[in-house]
Amino acid sequence: MRRTFFTVSAIVVVIVALIGIRHPGAWWSMTILGPLILLGGYDLVQTKHTILRNFPIIGYFRYFFEFISPELQQYFIERHTDGMPLSRNHRAIVYKRAKDIEATHPFGTELDLYSARYEGLKHTIYPVKPPDEPPRVRFGGAACKQPYDASILNISAMSFGALSKNAVLALNEGAKIGGFYHNTGEGGLSDYHLAGGGDLVWQIGTAYFGCRTHEGRFEPGAFARGAAHPQVKMIELKISQGAKPGHGGVLPAIKNTEEIARIRLLEPRTTVLSPPGHPEFSDAEGLLRFVGRLRELSGGKPTGFKLCIGRKREFVDICEAMKTTGIIPDFITVDGAEGGTGAAPLEYSDAVGMPIEPALRFVDTTLREHGLRESLRLIASGKAVTAASIIRLLSIGADTCNSARAFMLAIGCIQAQRCDTNKCPTGVTTQNPRLVRGLVVEEKKHRVANFHRHTVRAVLEMAAACGIDSLDDLSPDLFMHGTDWRPEGGPPGQAPSWRI
Repeated sequence: MRRTFFTVSAIVVVIVALIGIRHPGAWWSMTILGPLILLGGYDLVQTKHTILRNFPIIGYFRYFFEFISPELQQYFIERHTDGMPLSRNHRAIVYKRAKDIEATHPFGTELDLYSARYEGLKHTIYPVKPPDEPPRVRFGGAACKQPYDASILNISAMSFGALSKNAVLALNEGAKIGGFYHNTGEGGLSDYHLAGGGDLVWQIGTAYFGCRTHEGRFEPGAFARGAAHPQVKMIELKISQGAKPGHGGVLPAIKNTEEIARIRLLEPRTTVLSPPGHPEFSDAEGLLRFVGRLRELSGGKPTGFKLCIGRKREFVDICEAMKTTGIIPDFITVDGAEGGTGAAPLEYSDAVGMPIEPALRFVDTTLREHGLRESLRLIASGKAVTAASIIRLLSIGADTCNSARAFMLAIGCIQAQRCDTNKCPTGVTTQNPRLVRGLVVEEKKHRVANFHRHTVRAVLEMAAACGIDSLDDLSPDLFMHGTDWRPEGGPPGQAPSWRI
């Protein structure tokens, strides 16, 4: 039975051959059946694929359905609240806001409000009027000479190379329209980041792309020249990334074009693996001295570092080193393990690093215990997509938030998860000119600005519904949870005990 299709095809070929002796027109059918028989014969003798060896010809259906399974799952199977990393409902919010469409939702919530995972805001019956202008957050401590006022929502680190040139241009021009910053990612300060005219945070990773020697060490002259650009408002030293902490960045050879290699000071068409750690330092004091050096070379621009929390003691050591050296960064970006990336080993994405909420709480608490919290700003990076998620991060310690995937969706990403293949169908994460052409900068830049404007406005309106007219007054006790009204030890979905 496992070779029924192949056997029937062979029998049909014999019958056609016999008929063809008297009716030559029947031979036309062999243009289809002949190649199938040859393919089936090859499947029987090849040794690479067990499925095809045991199920010639029809085994290809298995590979076809496997190939289209993400699309089947996303478009026909998953519910509105399903879908990872971002649910369909959350993707819809981004798309609507980016297109300047009212992001309303009909017929009530689709969430289980009695689930232990449910989290809601405690509104007030005396709401306040939200401020007319969105707040700005000042970055720049005592050692900073060029402070910067940032939005509460900004574009997280995504490199040119991981993103296409049109994606970078659309993001940066959108940031200029909306008045927020765009983090370059560790791939260097590209021509497209600068061409857009938007504010930039130049991220320096372990490979020092754009400011490196041929051997991969830090080159201060190249860094100083890049940091001198007036668009570069802040400098971020990347220690680790939430999606793959302790693992260097990956640039597949197929995406390492001549242009990207020129910007990063690399050999083109080679797979590039960034070192997992910085060769310029190996302890807390060395990290801080390097941060101080970058701040000095940049002319006193706000300088900080980004990390994903793993061993808590190491961050405590950094805090203690701040006090002994007197070198305090202007900001710290906390990246959660749920953060995204274009290319990472699955084991790292699934099993390494601390999620954003416990990490942010820990960093905020540790800084306060050492008397350092008022001296610097905290940036939260990790699934800041909706107004509720941003309020949550601000309430547990963040001063501002960064988002990458939300802004990718704003410029057309459909969560196809082909980022590492150079086959992104929307032209966002590919260097294929034919696919990049489909992303029209003049259209998408406005979507970036629209999403930012509507989301920040929604943050202010939700805070006002809770009686908060200043985001500085947000706190964790504004939130309530499904466990608050479930009986002790009761199963998820059980009726409430009405003991609120």
